Amino acid sequence: MDKQQVGNYIAEGVRIRKLVNVDEIYEIGLEMAQRMINGRGTLLIFGNGGSAADAQHIAAEFSGMCERKDRGPLSAVALTTNTSSLTALSNDFGYDEVFARQMRGTAAEKDVVIGISTSGNAMSVIKGMEEANKIGCFTIALTGKTAGNLRGKADRIIRVDSTSTPLIQEVHITIGHILSKIVEDLIE
Repeated sequence: MDKQQVGNYIAEGVRIRKLVNVDEIYEIGLEMAQRMINGRGTLLIFGNGGSAADAQHIAAEFSGMCERKDRGPLSAVALTTNTSSLTALSNDFGYDEVFARQMRGTAAEKDVVIGISTSGNAMSVIKGMEEANKIGCFTIALTGKTAGNLRGKADRIIRVDSTSTPLIQEVHITIGHILSKIVEDLIE
C-alpha cells in the first residue's frame, strides 16, 4: 500500500461513515435502552471471524462501560466467546446451527439480539437471527451494502454502504459504540 492508497482508504472510510443513517441508529438505540434498562433484557451478539471479535468488543462496551464510569453494568453476552460451546455445537449439530442452538437455550422475548455479517450471507448468523425472531427478541443485523440473505431476517438492518470487509467492520464498531453510548446515556 503506497501513500496515495492510504489516503484513499481513509477517504473511503470517511465517505461510508457519512452515509450511515443517524435517525435509524438513534431509534434502534432507544429501543435497545427500553428493553435493556426498563425491561431488564440482555444483549446477545454474534458473528464470525472479525465480526466475532466485533461482537466481543461491543458486548464489553455494554457490560463494562463505553464512557460513563458512574453507571451500573448492563447484561451483554457475545455468543462467540465460549470455545467449548462453539466446538461442541459445531461438532454435534454443524456450524450453521451454532448460534441458533444458543438462542434456543438462552434468549428471552425481552432480549436484544445483534447478528453481524459483512456479507449478510453467513448461514450461522441467519439461523441465529431466525431463532431470535421466533422467540420474539428485538433483532438487529449489522451488514454491508446489500445485506445479503439477512435481508428480511431482522427487525432492523443497519447497512454499511461498502463491499470492503475491513471498512464495513470499522463502521460496525463505530455503530456499536454509538448504540452503547445512547443506551448508557439513558441510565439514571
